[in-house]
Amino acid sequence: MEAPRENHHTEWGWYISVQHPEDSAAEELRPLLSNELHRQGSSGVSFGFSVFNLMNAIMGSGILGLAYVMANTGILTFSFLLLIVALVASYSVHLLLSMCIQTAVTSYEDLGFFAFGLPGKVVVAGTIIIQNIGAMSSYLLIIKTELPAAISEFLTGDYSGSWYLDGQTLLIIICVGIVFPLALLPRIGFLGYTSSLSSFFMVFFALVVIIKKWSIPCPLTLNYVEEFFQISNTTDDCKPKLFHFSKESAYAIPTMAFSFLCHTSILPIYCELQSPSKRRMQNVTNTAIALSFLIYFIAALFGYLTFYDKVESELLQGYSKYLPHDAVVMTVKLCILFAVLLTVPLIHFPARKALTMMFFSNFPFSWIRHSLITLALNIIIVLLAIYVPDIRNVFGVVGASTSTCLIFVFPGLFYLKLSREDFLSWKKLGAFVLFISGILVGNFTLALVIFDWIKK
Repeated sequence: MEAPRENHHTEWGWYISVQHPEDSAAEELRPLLSNELHRQGSSGVSFGFSVFNLMNAIMGSGILGLAYVMANTGILTFSFLLLIVALVASYSVHLLLSMCIQTAVTSYEDLGFFAFGLPGKVVVAGTIIIQNIGAMSSYLLIIKTELPAAISEFLTGDYSGSWYLDGQTLLIIICVGIVFPLALLPRIGFLGYTSSLSSFFMVFFALVVIIKKWSIPCPLTLNYVEEFFQISNTTDDCKPKLFHFSKESAYAIPTMAFSFLCHTSILPIYCELQSPSKRRMQNVTNTAIALSFLIYFIAALFGYLTFYDKVESELLQGYSKYLPHDAVVMTVKLCILFAVLLTVPLIHFPARKALTMMFFSNFPFSWIRHSLITLALNIIIVLLAIYVPDIRNVFGVVGASTSTCLIFVFPGLFYLKLSREDFLSWKKLGAFVLFISGILVGNFTLALVIFDWIKK
């Protein structure tokens, strides 16, 4: 029995009945996954490379914003919230895999279609588009902010006003010359060839954050022409806070949800996994989330212990300010920028796929349509990167809306809809709690973020 491929308006008959036992459904799913691997000309991706692929899907610009979150929540509050979000992300993947086994569906959009018909598919696809546009714009925002600073650190003398030190100009050149041509490739691969390299860069970044904690004295000082200006007056500013709450704390859970979102990649990675099974894919997920949690926590902790309350919403900005022309910082900055640059075209793929499934699922491939969709997405993310002033705004809005939907709301809602278990079963109660908490947390944090904007 085959799952849907091109025609997403096929009758319900091609789905496996959810009344089937899980092991029976799993037997039905295995040929589908094998056919997918055969179609791609592959025997499957190993466990280790699948972990790298998923880590690449998880880790991104979020690693640069978590130190700011810790500064506005305190070490213990941050640790508790980050652990909860990581566990919830793992549990929601468990629910997605259970529904994948029951329905033989291998994409998030088709899962929405199976649960609620065409409206469900449109809502899921739209959410994925907004989420990926937010992720791409956050990456480009990093390039716009950090690339001019990285170039200027290699120069001697005053070159202010030069076009190659203007972030917007560099952003447009890079998007036209690099991002757009790479994004045009029709089969660029869902996660791409930079997975292990990107993971290495993130580990390298975390190690540099640890090392440089002892290179920046506290109270903080700025060095201008060999004269030091102290900007932090008391040693009280250098004491870490275990608990701390402010209006900026509203960005905590949205940023964490944004940082752990990998759910649009779970089912494609499952399809490509060697010897695919629910247990094996869950182990891949748990390993990737645990390693990502460790890297996130280390980078956030030592970033906070370096700058304390002066930590920037985008961590690299602090190192540019307090350690200009530092060779190691310059190297890690270029590594992060390189990883970000090569990740942007890859994120185009699921956004374009979701948009195509919404409006053109029954049409054959067309280079003109393919190019126009890619161009439209590119223009949107460039405009957002140019006009959004702060990366935490992206984390706040996208994290509180689409990220909470993809991690909390949709997995819980779809499981409640599709599962034939008794409502009082542990798994269904867990799905209900996931669904309700996602709605409450998402709406509450989004309201706080918007209120913070209005107040400013």
